[in-house]
Amino acid sequence: LGLIVAQGVYVFLFGKELWHLIHDTPTLSEQDIMLIVLGLIDVVMISNLLMMVIVGGYETFVSRLRLEGHPDQPEWLSHVNASMLKVKLAMAIIGISSIHLLKTFIEVGDLGAPGSKFTEAGVMWQTIIHCVFILSAIGIAYTDRLMVHVSAKPHKNGH
Repeated sequence: LGLIVAQGVYVFLFGKELWHLIHDTPTLSEQDIMLIVLGLIDVVMISNLLMMVIVGGYETFVSRLRLEGHPDQPEWLSHVNASMLKVKLAMAIIGISSIHLLKTFIEVGDLGAPGSKFTEAGVMWQTIIHCVFILSAIGIAYTDRLMVHVSAKPHKNGH
């Protein structure tokens, strides 16, 4: 229920950012517009992540939704399980991290100058953290793949 409320907050945030973009367009620079659009993309990606967790978690841990064959069924929902949900979440986190890193690279301007929003160390750590997210997702996917192959192999005694 809390995640559904959080989804509502993100819908409100999207509307607020969209209004800001439409209302202030004449006074914004191209870079400002790009940053607002990246912010919109970021909100949508987080909202999609929330939907995956809400629907996938319900389907995995509570009850089947019985959407088989329905035209609105998400493609990934037909084979959802806790393992697949972890990989999907890791990929979504990488996407969100990528948007944040791109926003940083666009905003960085005079790196390290007095009054600058960013420092060299801050940008470096943001990049390192993004790389750790990527490595973690690769590790999760690899572990999941190993588990599928191990559980698919027949046992020595024929069972």
